Amino acid sequence: MIPDVDPLDLVDPERFARNGYPHAVWTRLRREAPVAHFAPPGLRPFWAITKHADVAAILSQPLRFSSEYGILLARTDQPPVRIRSEMIVMIDPPRHRPLRKLASPRFTPRAVQARRADIERIASRILDDAATGDATSECDFVERIAAPLPIAVISWILGVPGEDWELLFRWTNEVIGHDDPEFRRAGETAAQTYRRARGELRAYLERLIEQRRSHPGDDLVSQLLRSELDGAPPTRDQIVENCELLIEAGNETTRNAISGGLLALCEHREAWQRLRSHPELLPSAVEEILRWVTPIIYFTRTATEDCLLRGEKIRAGEQLALYFASANRDEEMFDDPFSFHIDRRPNRHLAFGMSEHVCMGAHVARVELETVFRHLLRRLQHFEVSGPVERLRSIVNGGIKHLPIRYRLT
Repeated sequence: MIPDVDPLDLVDPERFARNGYPHAVWTRLRREAPVAHFAPPGLRPFWAITKHADVAAILSQPLRFSSEYGILLARTDQPPVRIRSEMIVMIDPPRHRPLRKLASPRFTPRAVQARRADIERIASRILDDAATGDATSECDFVERIAAPLPIAVISWILGVPGEDWELLFRWTNEVIGHDDPEFRRAGETAAQTYRRARGELRAYLERLIEQRRSHPGDDLVSQLLRSELDGAPPTRDQIVENCELLIEAGNETTRNAISGGLLALCEHREAWQRLRSHPELLPSAVEEILRWVTPIIYFTRTATEDCLLRGEKIRAGEQLALYFASANRDEEMFDDPFSFHIDRRPNRHLAFGMSEHVCMGAHVARVELETVFRHLLRRLQHFEVSGPVERLRSIVNGGIKHLPIRYRLT
């Protein structure tokens, strides 16, 4: 550890909400201590991994650096033991790939392109509802535009009825944002909010599974019920936990990329004007938005054997926090990494991870981002931030809770 680096800069959700990402700290760690040991109060000691090459190397060795001990920094009262989970993000090979394959056909580039018209329809409806004509109005961009699209798309993929989308939105906010008082019920602690919301979401998914068992449709839950894993149907836990994962990840991360992308384009007007003049740059602009925002700040891995990393002795059982948001500003990987370049090529960002655990919904997220920004480029005639930008109180999800804007949308 660098003596005068405050570990709380890396693990205090209040600081992330107040200050945003600690880029100055990460930049210094990349330069002086890219593999740095920290022991903050209340958490088990961990190694902070801040360089792109090191994060990529660890991700590419899932047996040496395991996900099965948890993917978030552990409290001091949580020993390094394998966690019983059926979520693919917390399963190592060889179990990981067969379970992932159950859902992955719905998320291939071809499958997503085949459903692009439906994503276009959902996006058009959301923007039509927010349209102002020739007038100028104000709204919370997160609430009005960025949030409805991802929850609608993932709910539609799963076969969740439209009248229940708001329920899923609330539960995912509470699960992911349980550290933020805004998403807790009166009298609840963060842990109580997390447990209650997860329980309510799981109960809902169990009811949905039973409905689809009796009345199957053209949706992911029905597909999972028809599938086989090692010659047998997947268990209820395998279906429920991975549907829960898709809802939480599909909602929160894409929402934050859309919000963060608009904020970046507001702060870099020359990029917005260039993109309007050259819409063919939109695919590369989406990749730059993903790099710039990096909605997932970090995940952990646990070493399963002693090893050396940049001369530091990592012992079996120790946690490594892989800071994707730092890796995506690594000066050795990206030219001028603190500049927002919509035509950046190459752009080998790690916003979706890589290797075994690369995000299964990456193609859906890219299509959602391209779709909403294509519509905005054509229809958004004016926009500016009109109030304080409020960030989520979280060290994992780089969320914007509220983005007030003054805008004109035709």
